[in-house]
Amino acid sequence: MKHRLAAAILLSACVGFAAEAFAQNQPATSGTQSSGGSSQPAKPTAAPPSTTTAQPAKPTGGQPTLGIQPLTSVGQPSSVDRVPAGNARDSRSSASDARAAAAKVDPRIAEMATAYQIGPEDLLDISVWKNVELSKIVPVRPDGKVSLPLVNDIQAAGLTPNELRDQITTRLAEYIPAPEVSVMVREVHSRKVSVVGNVKMPGRYDIKSPMTVLEAIALAQGLTDFAARDRIVVLRQQDGSTQHIPFNYRKVGDDQQNFFVRPGDIIVVP
Repeated sequence: MKHRLAAAILLSACVGFAAEAFAQNQPATSGTQSSGGSSQPAKPTAAPPSTTTAQPAKPTGGQPTLGIQPLTSVGQPSSVDRVPAGNARDSRSSASDARAAAAKVDPRIAEMATAYQIGPEDLLDISVWKNVELSKIVPVRPDGKVSLPLVNDIQAAGLTPNELRDQITTRLAEYIPAPEVSVMVREVHSRKVSVVGNVKMPGRYDIKSPMTVLEAIALAQGLTDFAARDRIVVLRQQDGSTQHIPFNYRKVGDDQQNFFVRPGDIIVVP
């Protein structure tokens, strides 16, 4: 009997200890927490403020978004990829440079744009509409005149083809009612440059287009082995006097400018 009573007391003590240990390890529920065997209401914990903001979705195509601007969480338009302003400025500057380059006319083009003046030895094709007898191909004589039927001698050198046409028309109007005259330069022989000295083919060469000193020397087949390349001289008649213009073949492109020759110039290669 005593043994049964002791076992019951021991079992009761074990159950009590187990119940107390379970109560201490059980988390607080329903807004209460356990502390020292008494239940107290649990204090609410304030959540930290959120610092994240909504970001607009980035385009997946890899191309800049143009036109629609997405809004951020604070209502401000987000930045949109645009073409850099520097590229537009560069384009405007390139266009202005091109216009400036076009404004600087090549001396060749500028000279060719001027009206051609007839000179001695030129060959002219003068035709009168519906009048074969008066239409002729005539050379300009050394005195600068041409001879035509009914007109006889008329000054041609120093005039443009249009000016000579007007003068012939005025002369023929005395014999033919309302003559229609045209004047064309068939061959140009009055504009010449001479190349003499130590060149392979000295002579006089026609200037049919603007020509530089080097181009004139090239027409003479170039310099010989004995040419003094640094002592070339261009003789030019101007205002009744002869100018001596030095030309250094060795320094062309550096200190020496490859200038244009004029009709009547003489290039002397010692």
